[in-house]
Amino acid sequence: MAARPAAASRFLRTTGQHAAIEPDAFTEGAYVLSIGGAEQSHVNLAEPGEIFYEYLRRIGHVVDLAAPVGEPVSALHLGAGALTLARYIQATRPGSLQYAVELERELLDFVLQQLPMPDGTELHTLIGDARDALAELPAELRFDVVILDIFSGPEAPEHIACTGFYEEAAARLTPRGVLIVNVGDEPGLTLVRSQVAALRRAMSEVSAFAESGMFAGRHPGNIILIGTQGPWPAGWTAELTARGPHPATVLAGVDLDALAG
Repeated sequence: MAARPAAASRFLRTTGQHAAIEPDAFTEGAYVLSIGGAEQSHVNLAEPGEIFYEYLRRIGHVVDLAAPVGEPVSALHLGAGALTLARYIQATRPGSLQYAVELERELLDFVLQQLPMPDGTELHTLIGDARDALAELPAELRFDVVILDIFSGPEAPEHIACTGFYEEAAARLTPRGVLIVNVGDEPGLTLVRSQVAALRRAMSEVSAFAESGMFAGRHPGNIILIGTQGPWPAGWTAELTARGPHPATVLAGVDLDALAG
């Protein structure tokens, strides 16, 4: 692999912040993307099948169950970051067709320049608002996995954190497709509750997957919402719980009612 600079930075015009990519001091071959001084993504170029952040590992486990092991999938990433999950899908499902949407043009260019995708990756990138980009994709495109990872807490854009957007995303799914939404929230889980309700109006079934303590609503963190087009698959609750990270809890069906309010 070609040598990489020890660190690099790029100004992002949309947000007026600086993005930086630096080597992970603890993991050889890994890098950390920070924006405005806050860590945003972790990429292990040496082992792209290994995911550092817990919430992204949980999303990866859902992707693992979305199709038979090793089978290529079509995936749409709404919110690109450092393309950690796109790298994971290519590593675990070579030959997958992937699209990534990112609002910050400079960020996507910066990431791909500093941390190139593995050879053989079929990744198409789009710059712009997630909802606009969804509408602009070729009409015939359908995805086995749509992953939304762009908002948290009170900063969630209303035109995306709503039933209308989820209905548009669901219309882009293949018959086996799943819609995966990462919701970062504060104590009380106000955003999570609203998104469970919105997603339930757009999908046949919805479940929530997180570190067990998150469901008490006492501390900030991430909860992964999973929308399916048919009944929640038998065995997924046990499979996801066993895969962790531990301790893990999956709420589905009536078990999710309390969280939905």
